[in-house]
Amino acid sequence: MMRNNSSSLIKKISISLLSGVIGGALSFGGLYYATNGNQENQSTSSATSTTNSGKTTVSNVTYNVTSDVTTAVSKVQDAVVSIINLQSTSTNNQFGDLFGTDDSNGSSNDNTLEAASEGSGVIYKKSGDTAYIVTNNHVVEGQKKLQVVLADGTKVDATLVGTDSYTDLAVLKISSAKVTTVATFGDSSTLKVGEPAIAIGSPLGSQYANSVTQGIVSSLNRQVTSTNDENQEVNINAIQTDAAINPGNSGGPLINIEGQVIGINSSKIASSSTSSSGVSVEGMGFAIPSNDVITIINQLEKNGKITRPALGVSMYDLSSISSEQQEKILKVPDTVTQGVVILSVANGTPAEQAGLKKYDVITKIDGKDITSTTELRAALYAKSIGDTMKITFYRESTEKTVTVNLTVDQSILNQNNSSTKESSGE
Repeated sequence: MMRNNSSSLIKKISISLLSGVIGGALSFGGLYYATNGNQENQSTSSATSTTNSGKTTVSNVTYNVTSDVTTAVSKVQDAVVSIINLQSTSTNNQFGDLFGTDDSNGSSNDNTLEAASEGSGVIYKKSGDTAYIVTNNHVVEGQKKLQVVLADGTKVDATLVGTDSYTDLAVLKISSAKVTTVATFGDSSTLKVGEPAIAIGSPLGSQYANSVTQGIVSSLNRQVTSTNDENQEVNINAIQTDAAINPGNSGGPLINIEGQVIGINSSKIASSSTSSSGVSVEGMGFAIPSNDVITIINQLEKNGKITRPALGVSMYDLSSISSEQQEKILKVPDTVTQGVVILSVANGTPAEQAGLKKYDVITKIDGKDITSTTELRAALYAKSIGDTMKITFYRESTEKTVTVNLTVDQSILNQNNSSTKESSGE
């Protein structure tokens, strides 16, 4: 899966979901009248189209369209921005000394930076002299400097407030001097499958800034798991939409028919590797729900980072373990076919203190079935430091339940966890 930010070279960033993901589709045009359940207001003036010479001329009829979509777009469009990720140039500049761009001491300056990629973002808050922008983490990855292009074309420098690789979100701040519009968030928990969804952003970069595409909410609560450039897992409980999302749309808003932001566009499936022929896919884009976005950006504004509780285990999906290994090593009942196998327990962690051991098979968190490491991680990350969590598991043929006190954050993993990619640590 490839995320959909772009660059002067339309840089593609690889992540894993089915196969490759890029954006790809068309801009929304003026044919909104053909969609269901919406209205148009039209006004016309008198028409004249004949001349004495018999020449064909353009009619003087004016056609003024106002619809639910145009109204929704007008509310938020001026809050949508392009984000330019500037990074150090990789080539040696033989004229560096002459033009004052020598970087021999290892430091970089603006003269040695170039646009490595571009994405989108949306201004969601204005506080005094500062305005805040939410975008994707992968839009700003590797940045040495960030610039924001406002809807009117004004370019301003931006400061990175904080990032969260797990949810693929980031917050920037800029001067509010030229900010005229701030977007509002809608309640993503009330979304209905089939309702209109409108994407706004900069497909292929700021050259096509503020492009609008329209579709519907195709599905809700899609578990989208991928890996970013730094080999960190990205996990989104996503809104699926068929609104066209292209490279550069990453970080831009998905809005509802009221002009409220219901999600932040993040990725799109372009082809599926589930078949040998690599089937091409259209109309499968994903956005981070607004309710999840608000939770993350409030923490990023306050702390510059997200602090999540740690369990202190490395683990593996039970479904990925052979039946022979399940029978000889785990010895769980045949009826247990899904869950998470603990491969190791770090010393001094909540898992150890609760009595969890190697080869225990976790099947439920707080009474809810857990089928994979992704679901366990999502349940864990919904908690805060100091919370408790009930874990139901099998130790061989015996089912047990323990209460885990989540007293430490993930920094414990940096000290104690040396697990591999296949045995992800939490």
